[in-house]
Amino acid sequence: MTHPSRNDVEPKTFRQVISAMSIPLASIFGSGFLVIVPVLASSVGSYSVLAMLVVAFVAFQAGAVVRHNILCAEPVLAAGNKRSTRMLEQLSSVALVAAYIVSVCLYVHILSSFVLGVFEMDSNFNNSLLTTVVIGIITLIGVMGGLKLLEKMESWALYVTLVILTVLLLGFALYDINSYLNVGSFIMPEMPKRSTWEMITIVAGTLIVVQGFETTRYLGNQFDSQTRILASRWSQYLSLTVYVIFVALALPVVTILNGEYAENSLILLAAEVSVLLVAPLIVAAGLSQFSAAVADTLASASNMEEITKGRMGQRLGYLLVGSIAMALAWSGSTFAIITLASKAFALYYLLQCCVGFSVCKSHFERTRFILVGLALLFVLIFAVPAG
Repeated sequence: MTHPSRNDVEPKTFRQVISAMSIPLASIFGSGFLVIVPVLASSVGSYSVLAMLVVAFVAFQAGAVVRHNILCAEPVLAAGNKRSTRMLEQLSSVALVAAYIVSVCLYVHILSSFVLGVFEMDSNFNNSLLTTVVIGIITLIGVMGGLKLLEKMESWALYVTLVILTVLLLGFALYDINSYLNVGSFIMPEMPKRSTWEMITIVAGTLIVVQGFETTRYLGNQFDSQTRILASRWSQYLSLTVYVIFVALALPVVTILNGEYAENSLILLAAEVSVLLVAPLIVAAGLSQFSAAVADTLASASNMEEITKGRMGQRLGYLLVGSIAMALAWSGSTFAIITLASKAFALYYLLQCCVGFSVCKSHFERTRFILVGLALLFVLIFAVPAG
């Protein structure tokens, strides 16, 4: 089998790559920056930056698998002459639907946590109740045929999120500089009383915060192969760099929490830097999480329709997605749902490793797929929530 050369799939324009990047970036930045600091600080304390680097490395390797499949697996799937590859791809599509459903619940759970946190009403019951109501509204809009009208919110949500994230980065940097000038050193959060195994398994459950790079895999009707590959790679370069810097700058501010971490702790960290940041942060959290939930509801219903070869219409798909997501809303805390979502995406990426392995002729690439697959299998089996 001859794989397409890079010259055969050159991107048409730089502008197209930038346009293709908006979708994965919206997913990657969607919820991760809101929760990553308290999750890592509560699990590994002052080693949070190192943990973020490890998560970023694993995510980038998983992204490399997806990019390989855009280049090498898609022609095989289009030809339809390799049954094992086709079956593995179908299984991964089912896993992706499940992952998106959990993500819908997660996004709205985070939205609820931030909104309720402002009014000091962030109990588990209230969070689950508000999550159920919001998902119910999204489902109702979908069943009535109006969900696609909200799809364009994702681009605006990305712009707002990036602006707020930039302001937070600058605010944390100024806070750190001022703290260093006053004290003469950075004060890091204390190490939690956890075993090494607990720390590793909690960090393993944070894979969801850097999920989203796989979306370019499904934009073949809009962009050519190399454009999608570059969009995925550049999105990861940008987002993972920002995440590492964000965790590093936020860590000295985390000490104000006195070891008490919640999914909406970023509100307190932002308020410590400037009370003027709180309102924009809540707006960004609400807009980004709602739009991400809408996008994943649309994606789930569309994938269901494709998997069932049209036997399940999109409206029925919306109803099924919403019903399962609302049930999940009562399954545990936001931290627990983060871990569940990480496991769901780990399964999808693991199956993508199998897809890549089935079409690969390079021993080096096969070894890479095995190693990445083992890391994802670890997440799938052993990841546990913080808290």
